[in-house]
Amino acid sequence: MAKIYLDPGHGGTDPGASANGLQEKNVTLSLALKTRDILNRDYEGHTIRMSRTSDTTRSLAQRTNDANSWGADYFVSIHINAGGGTGYEDYIFNGSVSNNTVTYRDKLHAEIMKQVDFNNRGKKRANFHVLRESSMSAVLTENGFIDTVADANKLKSDAYLNRIALGHANGIAQALGLSRKSGGGSGQGYVEVITPSLWTYNTPNWDDRAVIVSQGEVFTVVGDRFQVGNGYMYQLKSGLYITASTQYVRYYTR
Repeated sequence: MAKIYLDPGHGGTDPGASANGLQEKNVTLSLALKTRDILNRDYEGHTIRMSRTSDTTRSLAQRTNDANSWGADYFVSIHINAGGGTGYEDYIFNGSVSNNTVTYRDKLHAEIMKQVDFNNRGKKRANFHVLRESSMSAVLTENGFIDTVADANKLKSDAYLNRIALGHANGIAQALGLSRKSGGGSGQGYVEVITPSLWTYNTPNWDDRAVIVSQGEVFTVVGDRFQVGNGYMYQLKSGLYITASTQYVRYYTR
């Protein structure tokens, strides 16, 4: 059984980069949790461990020591870039690495680029701690620039984060040769109502109420969420509209 170690960058007292109303530690955690959930939903033959599953502080050494002692087969560290650029890039160690490390990264890179419209900044190498000190194949992904408005706006979209996570999950699965579960993984989006009752809308207008739906009901989503006034909506397959607020609905794909 393949052992996958997901490492959401930063966390706790280390926020990582911050700009445009975002903190890196929160975005990386969201991406890692989504990646975990997609892997578990769509694939079999693996187990997953994470360096953190909440807003906790973990040193770089704690992360690699944990992965090494667990005997992980693949270490995937998820980050958001900063410094005024735009786009996606990933890194493997700039020293000696196994053939698998290169192959795994190539497959991961390809699958992520299938899902996103970020500028492709390429496949790179660096002397990062998590790449150098991990005893298994390791990669670090940089998913857009938090201090570039266009990239940050994408990172604010839950639907876009789902696409990034799907690319990570499919890339990891391709790298490790995981088998897809029967019926898993169309990528279709859905929303589940998580509040006792909730209005839907005839048009993308908060004043144009349609019918009330109940907790536990699930609806098929058409396209990404979009801004309406100070909030966001999803269009449903039925033609109605619903809030995209995570306070009231849970978005997922399958």
